[in-house]
Amino acid sequence: MTDRKLLSRLIFGSRWLQAPLYLGLIAAQGAYAYHFIHEVWLLLLNASVFTDFEIMQAILALVDMVMISNLLIMVVVGGYETFVSNLALDGHPDKPDWLDHVNPNTLKLKLALSLVSISSVHLLRTFINAENQTDHMIAWQVGIHLCFVFSALALVWIDRLSYHPK
Repeated sequence: MTDRKLLSRLIFGSRWLQAPLYLGLIAAQGAYAYHFIHEVWLLLLNASVFTDFEIMQAILALVDMVMISNLLIMVVVGGYETFVSNLALDGHPDKPDWLDHVNPNTLKLKLALSLVSISSVHLLRTFINAENQTDHMIAWQVGIHLCFVFSALALVWIDRLSYHPK
């Protein structure tokens, strides 16, 4: 085997160094699922004493957790499929449709839109509890949210330019 071929195989094989990273994210997902179940349990235990506002805040926190969890799944499944190896899910009844079209650009778009959604939930929680927030804090959160929105729009625009030329 030539040096060039050996180097090529080594470089191509290095993609497997990402596998432990994805396994770590799966472990983090397990910890997050445990935390979610704990929060649901606390909500159920305190539902009779919580005000409508407190229940709404707890539910928004749960929605936020689910969205972050979905983001983790997209990173693990999409990233592994895109950068490491095929998942060999052909014919599996639960295979997500988006997995057939995943590439680095679609993965970036999905992640950007997920971040905008997560940021929207955080911003909603802030607005609902605005009387307990400083104007400075609200302004920062709005600014950060707008950065996520504009970044997502820029990614969509770049994707359109590169994959859909006129």
